[in-house]
Amino acid sequence: MKATLPSTTPQLRTVSSQPFSINLSFAFREHRTKLSISSILSGAPPSFSYVPLRVSANSQAAVSVFTQTAKATAVPSEMKAWVYWGIWRFYVLKFDEKVAVLQVKEDQVLIKVVAAALNPVDAKRRQGKFKATDSPLPTVPGYDVAGVLVKVGSEVKELRKEMVYGNINEKALEGPKQFGSLAQFTAFEEKELALKPKNLDFAQDAGLPLAIVTAYEGLERTGFSAGKSILALNGAGGVGSLVIQCFYTIFFLFMLLAKQVFGASKVAATSSIGKLELLKSLGAGLAIDYTKENFEDLPKKIDVVYDAIRQCDRAVKAVKEGGSVVALTGVVTPPSFRFVVTYNGKVLKKPNSYLESEKVKPVFDPNGSFSFAQVAEAFSYIETNRAVEKVVIHPIP
Repeated sequence: MKATLPSTTPQLRTVSSQPFSINLSFAFREHRTKLSISSILSGAPPSFSYVPLRVSANSQAAVSVFTQTAKATAVPSEMKAWVYWGIWRFYVLKFDEKVAVLQVKEDQVLIKVVAAALNPVDAKRRQGKFKATDSPLPTVPGYDVAGVLVKVGSEVKELRKEMVYGNINEKALEGPKQFGSLAQFTAFEEKELALKPKNLDFAQDAGLPLAIVTAYEGLERTGFSAGKSILALNGAGGVGSLVIQCFYTIFFLFMLLAKQVFGASKVAATSSIGKLELLKSLGAGLAIDYTKENFEDLPKKIDVVYDAIRQCDRAVKAVKEGGSVVALTGVVTPPSFRFVVTYNGKVLKKPNSYLESEKVKPVFDPNGSFSFAQVAEAFSYIETNRAVEKVVIHPIP
């Protein structure tokens, strides 16, 4: 018995029938006991003696194959994926080689996943912190994705090109989908996707969707416009909070978008002394060492303060009368407001031209990349609270 979601059987357009080739080698060791979705559905207890798939691949070669002509492969009936199994209030993450590939609906596309990324919400979800609103088990986790279209539903209106990126859930905590991005194939609604920036590879693309939409929409919500000033509050290197951990990616994108896209007259930012020069290189006219200076004592007040480090009570002292404080977490002090992003692929499309022209250059952590065989290690890494930026899974064979 294989696990599938209930679905219709729409008419589909196959992008191409010619197979692609990719330079990958696989090494399997004998499975003494394997957790499969069929065993989950039958109620069989999980075994922890599974030896994961080992993958060796040249990352750049994989990207090159997919970016040349984006030839589609024949879609198999089964795929490899990482799957949650529920134990008490936690989820146990296991690898499964025989997960049924989704049958996409008329308004969906099927993506061959090339890269995926982990967000703080992935760690919280694995810890069972919002089971009440989560999708039923078994669940394939993962939100951010970059990949290649292989099937297109009959009601899809715009997407005809093959290389896309996006986030699979509009609201991360409310009914996330049962099948996410940590699999060889996954299904998306058209509104959740955008064409990938041409100058970035799939691993870079996968780390962007939720972060750049959070930064961009945060600026739009404040009514930010050319000539205004902004202060972005940065934390102590991501230690101690899953929110702060991912904030470096959002933080850098927020600064770049404010300066290059929204036309900020002044960009100020706080950081520890080790990142002050990086802040200046990204466009911060004023880089503040928070270990030595109090940002609320700035001689000139700021139009917008962007706070993701629970310092709202101090942030309101730095903002002008009539200004805004965008709070991502913590206690909200008026006139600040709590910002919870609702993901939208239309917002993801807006900064594409700036990414391609390199006016906005995302910053990536070279230590935050894991192979598909290392997903369990990637979760462990993000749960240590030591990751500075986005954790990317690449390549996904």
